[in-house]
Amino acid sequence: MRRLLIPLLLLSLPLAAAAQQRPLTTEEAETVRPGELFLQFGVEFLQDARFPLSGLEGDLTRAGIVDLRYGVSRAAEIQIQGVIRNFLSVQEQRPAVVTPNLSRGDTSTSDFGDFTIAAKFRLLPETDRRPAIAIRFATELPNSDEARGIGANTTNFFFTLLAQKHIGRLNLFGNVGLGILQAPAGLFSQNDVILYGAAATYPLHEKLTLVGEVAGHKSTRRTSPASALVGTGSRSQARLGVQFFAVGMRWHFAGIAGLTKNDPDSGFTFGVSKSIRLWPDYDPPH
Repeated sequence: MRRLLIPLLLLSLPLAAAAQQRPLTTEEAETVRPGELFLQFGVEFLQDARFPLSGLEGDLTRAGIVDLRYGVSRAAEIQIQGVIRNFLSVQEQRPAVVTPNLSRGDTSTSDFGDFTIAAKFRLLPETDRRPAIAIRFATELPNSDEARGIGANTTNFFFTLLAQKHIGRLNLFGNVGLGILQAPAGLFSQNDVILYGAAATYPLHEKLTLVGEVAGHKSTRRTSPASALVGTGSRSQARLGVQFFAVGMRWHFAGIAGLTKNDPDSGFTFGVSKSIRLWPDYDPPH
């Protein structure tokens, strides 16, 4: 009974209407309400995922996609994001910088995902004439093992400017920024990439919302397999799906289409979100 107590309590808590992130990756300018912890958990399946650093290609399952957000004030939140485990069913292996250690007769590999710690600050609230404006700082930690062939085991930094505007029931938001990616195959090298994202949500019903986006990053330099910058090239995905409410939680599902040669051809994502009020009486000053 004690093991069941916490999950039952979580299911009884209300869902935050302000936090509407997954299955999208584009960040909204709005932040989680102060004193609230917003939990998101999901899985992804990606067909023909490509890893230029290790030369591997195959079907990737991302199990345990975690996104934790805590509202520290009316206009600020902290985030922890990452993947608990990645599983790759290897279909092709090309010569590359890193020779991965595979298992099951060189047909598969698995590894922890890299986790990101971030902070988002809303600078301006939305008005009738002006969109909400926010900024986000993030650091991706080197939790993966490059010898497994899935992760790059690098430390990366991101700065993003966020904007969000409601037009009737339509919610539009977009991101633009700079990413500094450590080159996994080059000593004292980095690749500066342009971050971007454009997304929209539209409620079809009080419990059903249509969502879509195009997001990724554009490399400012060449990243061929022979380059020290291999593994830091352009990536972009389009996502189209829904968010729906059931049994006190918000569920999400979306199809995924890769838009660059480094991206998976297609895939889907599925998950659930829940809000937990940690401090019911917490009301920080403006």
